[in-house]
Amino acid sequence: MSTSATSSGRRPLVGVSFKMYFDIPKTKSYLDESISLLSSNLSSLAQPADVFVIPDFVTLTSVASQISSANSTFLLGAQDVHSQDSGAFTGEVSPKVLAQAGVKFVEIGHAERRRYFGETDEDVANKAAAIAKNGMVPLICIGEVSKPKNINDLSISDVEMVVEECWRQIRPALEAMDNQAEVVLAYEPVWAIGKSEPASPEYVVKITKALRRRYNKDYVESAKGRTDASMRILYGGSAGPGLFAKIREGVDGLFLGRFAHQPQAFIETIKEIAGTK
Repeated sequence: MSTSATSSGRRPLVGVSFKMYFDIPKTKSYLDESISLLSSNLSSLAQPADVFVIPDFVTLTSVASQISSANSTFLLGAQDVHSQDSGAFTGEVSPKVLAQAGVKFVEIGHAERRRYFGETDEDVANKAAAIAKNGMVPLICIGEVSKPKNINDLSISDVEMVVEECWRQIRPALEAMDNQAEVVLAYEPVWAIGKSEPASPEYVVKITKALRRRYNKDYVESAKGRTDASMRILYGGSAGPGLFAKIREGVDGLFLGRFAHQPQAFIETIKEIAGTK
């Protein structure tokens, strides 16, 4: 897509992870349909947007081929990575190899990785550095574990406590990366994952705007030399039609899960985020 940016200097960003829900035939059919739908809707989008898909590792190269052969604007993502380019790490995936395969975004630090595989903030930082060093963009999943008591009437200190908890997940990664490297944060409160009552749009906006302020204070307005445009924030929680309009003040897009496992739903969300003419 065109390289022009939004007024903030940050391009809208939207993507979907297949996690471990898709098999090989489903991945192929999903991509075929999504590539076709995006292509036919491209001219109706009001502004350029970066759109990515994150398949499993087994289908990564075949998805790259599908995107390439269709001359599609889809960008490729990966679900995890090792922090070293090579070595005796049986079963792991090299960031160098992901870059060679055409990967643009690499998801790290997801709550499932932390819960099931014991991933730490230090692990995430090491992976972020390796991703950036190989010319890719780390997509760092962040979120607070505890639900604030005053959820419907957040004080400044409530917001600061949440931001502080998230910042402990973000700061080591930013410190480990080159200051010129781009980064994406995918925010979702851990306390809301899988719950019947997700975080409210108002809550998401308050926290993500505060995260942006903290980033700009610590890394843009300081001697760190980063830019506001080099960090984009996505909301990574359950998303349905109309959500983006309610939270766009705080985020640059959405990181979608099962809702977007239907190609038509994915394309409709892309249209919501980029806008239509």
